[in-house]
Amino acid sequence: MSSGDLLADRRFDFARDLQQSGDLVAAEDLFVQATDLAPGFATAWFTLGEVRESLGDRQGAITAFRTAQTTDPGDRNGAGLRLMRLGAADLAGMRPGYVTALFDQYAPKFEAALVDDLGYRGPALLRAVVLGARAAADLPPAFARVIDLGCGTGLAARAFAGVAGHIIGIDLSPRMIERARATGLYAELDVAEIAQGLSRRADASAELIIAADVMVYVHDMAPLLAEVARVLAPGGLFAFTLESHAGDGVVLGEGLRYAYSAAGVRALVESAGLLMERLEPASSRTESGAQVPGLVAVAARGCRD
Repeated sequence: MSSGDLLADRRFDFARDLQQSGDLVAAEDLFVQATDLAPGFATAWFTLGEVRESLGDRQGAITAFRTAQTTDPGDRNGAGLRLMRLGAADLAGMRPGYVTALFDQYAPKFEAALVDDLGYRGPALLRAVVLGARAAADLPPAFARVIDLGCGTGLAARAFAGVAGHIIGIDLSPRMIERARATGLYAELDVAEIAQGLSRRADASAELIIAADVMVYVHDMAPLLAEVARVLAPGGLFAFTLESHAGDGVVLGEGLRYAYSAAGVRALVESAGLLMERLEPASSRTESGAQVPGLVAVAARGCRD
């Protein structure tokens, strides 16, 4: 994001080049110059925070990230998440502006980066566990109405195309929705935060709700699970993947994504009035050559409330 000041933008561009080449001390100096010239330059403050954190200057990084957050109330760079990771802010949800900006920017290269570079397999995991649950219940592998939460470019719709009828996609990123629309797989698409998008759906109106690697951007699943329980038809399934950790509750991981404990997921699902049918270890991606710890889950709405 530009500062609107040509000289400040030039300082910023030079600083970024230095940062990428590894000369962090010189980069820090130029980022400071950019913020002196344009005190409201949120991106320069944010990147200054990154450099200071890399240099081991925790307090300096906190100051820069806090200023970045103040100068951009929508927090499109995600300074709030950096403050959480540094222990300078309580764990909280991601700002919608950050998520939208992240995925709008990511949309053109999303599938190549995720599938080719990270070996992403979330939709395949969901398809396998959902069809396994249907087979165990001696039910046909078909769903008349499916809701794809955080649909992205349509990877999950492709995975379920042979067993899903009317597919509804919900995503906060307009550019992701554009790419999902181009697949021709969705009967409806809605640009919305996922819980908000579900709130517009009728009671008991979906046989299957899926969320492939969406919970990693959700700090508190309880409001979403309440909507899922309302929208699922009796006997309907909610299948989702998420990242996990060995401790308790929810943490913000190194990749700035939320990770849940298995016990915490089970408790949240049951508190929403859903039945946890399957909760299994499964990694949906690799990073730096290692599988990211995760879970794949299937919850069901009982046939009677």
